[in-house]
Amino acid sequence: MNWLLMIVGAAVGAPLRYLADRRIQASHDTVFPWGTFAVNVSACLVLGLVTGAVAAGAASSQVQLLVGTGLCGALSTYSTFSYETLRLAQDGARFFAAVNVTASVVAGLGAAFVGASLAQAFWG
Repeated sequence: MNWLLMIVGAAVGAPLRYLADRRIQASHDTVFPWGTFAVNVSACLVLGLVTGAVAAGAASSQVQLLVGTGLCGALSTYSTFSYETLRLAQDGARFFAAVNVTASVVAGLGAAFVGASLAQAFWG
C-alpha cells in the first residue's frame, strides 16, 4: 500500500510540476527560472505543512507518503534547479545563477518553516 500511495502522489506531482513550470515561465520574459523556483518553494511549503501535521498527530504517515514523499518529491526538482543554475552560469548570467541558488535555499527553507509553523498553529 505504501508504494501505491507514493506512486499516486508522484503521478499527480510530476505533471503538476511540468504544467506549473511552463505556465509560470511563459509569463516571465527573463532568463531567471521562475517556474522551477516557484514549484520548488511550493513543494517546500506543502512538505513543511504535511510534516508538521503528521508531527502534531493531525495527519497519518500514509498522508505523508502520498503528499510528502509522492507529490512533493515529484513536484520539486533539484536536478532541474541544478541544470538551470549551471546553464545560467555558462551563458554568462552569473548574477542570476547566484540569485537562483541563494533565493532557492532561503525561500525553500523559509517556506518549509512557514508550513511547519502553520501546522503547529492549526493542530499543535
